[in-house]
Amino acid sequence: MNLNITKKLSNEAEIPFLRVGAVTGSTGINVVSLFNGMGTLRQAFHNLGIKVNNYYSSEIKTYAIKLQQHHFPDVIQVGDIRNWREWDIDWSSIDFIGSGSPCQDLSSIGKGAGLNGDKSSLFFVFVDILNYCKSLNPNVKFLQENVGSASKLDVGIMSRLLGVYPVRINSSLVTAQLRDRYYWSNIKTKQSLFDLVTDIPQPKDKGILLKDIITSGNVDRIKSVCLIERYIGAIPKSDAAIQRHLKNRVDFGSYTVVLENNLLRAFNKIEMCRLQGFTDNYCDILSEVEAGSLLGDGWTLPMIEHILSYLKL
Repeated sequence: MNLNITKKLSNEAEIPFLRVGAVTGSTGINVVSLFNGMGTLRQAFHNLGIKVNNYYSSEIKTYAIKLQQHHFPDVIQVGDIRNWREWDIDWSSIDFIGSGSPCQDLSSIGKGAGLNGDKSSLFFVFVDILNYCKSLNPNVKFLQENVGSASKLDVGIMSRLLGVYPVRINSSLVTAQLRDRYYWSNIKTKQSLFDLVTDIPQPKDKGILLKDIITSGNVDRIKSVCLIERYIGAIPKSDAAIQRHLKNRVDFGSYTVVLENNLLRAFNKIEMCRLQGFTDNYCDILSEVEAGSLLGDGWTLPMIEHILSYLKL
């Protein structure tokens, strides 16, 4: 490895300008967030000035719930998505449903089980919830996200069930990491007789480089590889073993590392937050491993802001 690129510190990620016609000034919306994770969707609504009356979060990770409630204590936790019929929600009042259904069985680094896998098959529960909401409120809006390496077969199945084909956007346009994702939504930017494709445009390239977001040291690439849930954790205790571990993971292609004082290191908590477009202190209440798990498994904040900036209700 030739880690000789100098670094510079970055400013916090910019928030995109809210487009005319978005829901500012409205009486507020009611949101159901499935697979809520660290609550990126709630933060995006807040950053865009979109008033949220009730935000129902379906999440089971204790530290994800801890972080969500830390930033937004008014979030209503409803628990496991598989128990959705028991939730105390007026479904006819729901204006927006967000879903980042599990990608583990769909990803190219997974076992290839696809939508039949134990985790990724939870997508079908989201479809049941969405269809039920549509039966009560045909105007309900939704956003579904999943990994860009999903097979054409699985993408086709998801698209047919949702009634719309996705837009494919890489978070590298708005952050310092390569994060290829599909986004399905019935949010529309223009009137059309054919609503078969998600028409959210590609965001403007902000030109954020990896060297811009590290707090110290040097890097050997322009952008980080995709931050994944298991990026932090299971690292050996001895210094020599840590170096071997990191070198092997870089050679395997699943890690990006920083060279500091002639030693390799993983991203720290601040850098991981920056890779997903969050403020430096967003995960301060979490451990390094917990933050890595949520950030690696979560949505890119500036991407969700970009999509929601086209929302009209």
